[in-house]
Amino acid sequence: MTVLDRRPALRWLIPVLVALVLAAGGSAVGVITATARGGLPHRSAAALLVDVQKARLSGLSGTIVQNADLGLPSLPGVGGSGSSDLSSMVAGSHTLRLWYAGPQRVRLALLGSLGESDVVRNGTDLWTWSSRDKSATHRTVPVPTGDSSRMPVSALTPQQAADAALAAVRPSTRVSTDGTAVVAGRSAYELVLRPRDPGSLVDSVRIAIDGRTHVPTRVQVFARSTSKPAFEVGFTSFDPSTPDGRVFGFHPPAGTKVTEASGSLPPGGRPGARPGARPGARPGARPGAHHAGRPGAGPAGTPPVVVGRGWASVVVVHVPSTSATKDPTVARLLARLPKVGGTWGSGRLLRGTLFSAVLTDDGRLAVGAVRPEALYAALARR
Repeated sequence: MTVLDRRPALRWLIPVLVALVLAAGGSAVGVITATARGGLPHRSAAALLVDVQKARLSGLSGTIVQNADLGLPSLPGVGGSGSSDLSSMVAGSHTLRLWYAGPQRVRLALLGSLGESDVVRNGTDLWTWSSRDKSATHRTVPVPTGDSSRMPVSALTPQQAADAALAAVRPSTRVSTDGTAVVAGRSAYELVLRPRDPGSLVDSVRIAIDGRTHVPTRVQVFARSTSKPAFEVGFTSFDPSTPDGRVFGFHPPAGTKVTEASGSLPPGGRPGARPGARPGARPGARPGAHHAGRPGAGPAGTPPVVVGRGWASVVVVHVPSTSATKDPTVARLLARLPKVGGTWGSGRLLRGTLFSAVLTDDGRLAVGAVRPEALYAALARR
C-alpha cells in the first residue's frame, strides 16, 4: 500500500488541478534529470513518481502555511488572512498544524489570530471544534473493515505504474524536473507540470517531494504572466515520526456547546447514503444514464458534463433551486458579481487568475481553469 493510498489525509496537499491532469491526459514527458543540488542524487520524473508511490510513513506532524491570491473580487465573508474559519481558506494566508498517525488518527488545526478550528479523527470519534463560536460537533464514524495494511493485488510494478501515469498525461502536459528546493529546512526535488493548451489560465504546477521520505511537502500553482504562486500550500516544519497518541484525544473545553450529530457516517461518507450508491446519484437513477440536451440543463442530480479536455476543460452542472443560492447571504454575494450574457443565456461571473465560473439565471454552473469566453462557449453547446 502506498503512502497516498494509506494516508488519505495527505491527498489534499495535491490540488484538484493536478489530479485532473493525471486523470484526463497530458504530457510529452521530458525525462530531464534533476541536478544534485542540496546533496540529493539525480532523479528523473519517472523515478520521482516511483519514489512517491513506494513512500511509507507510520506518521508525521508539522506546520503548514497556505497562501491564496486567486485574484478574486473583494466580497464580504469570503477569505481573509488570519481567520480561524475553515471556510476562509479561499483567500489570504493561513497557518495549520497537522498530526497524523494513520487513517484512524488525524488532527488538523487552523490557527487564526483570534481563534482556532480543529478537525479530529480518533478511531470512531470525529470532532469539529471552533474556539471562536465555542461550539463542537461530535459524530461517530465507522472503522473500515479488512486489513488496511495489506498490499493490494496489482499487475503493475511501481515503475510500470509511473510509466503508465506519464504516458496517460502525454497530450496536454509537459512533465519535467527542475533541480531541488528547500522545504521546511529539508532538501526536496521539484516536479513541474506545464499545460500545453494556451487556453488554460494555469502556467505551471510545481510539486516538491521530500528527498528522504518521498512525501509531497509543497505544491505551488502559478497563473500565466505571474512570478508569484497564485496558490501555495506547504510545510514550514516537518517531522516524519509518529505523534504522541494523546494529541488525538479531544475533550471540549469548558463552556463549549456540544452537538451530537444524528446518526453516523456510512462507508460512503455521506449521511443517508445507500450502500453501493454512486456519489451524486439520484434515487432510482439507472447506472450510466445521461441527460440529453444542453450540458447541465437537466434537473438537480443530473451528472456533471465535461466540455473539452485536459487543462482547458469546463465542467457544467445544474445547481438545485433549493441549494445555498437561495440563502440571503449568498444572494447578496452574487449580486456583487458582474452580470454577463449571450446566446447561452445570462448570469453572474466570478473571475480569478486561475479559474472562471459562471452561475446562470436558469441554474447552470460552469467552472474551469479558463477565460470566461470558454465558459460561454461550453454553455452554448447543445
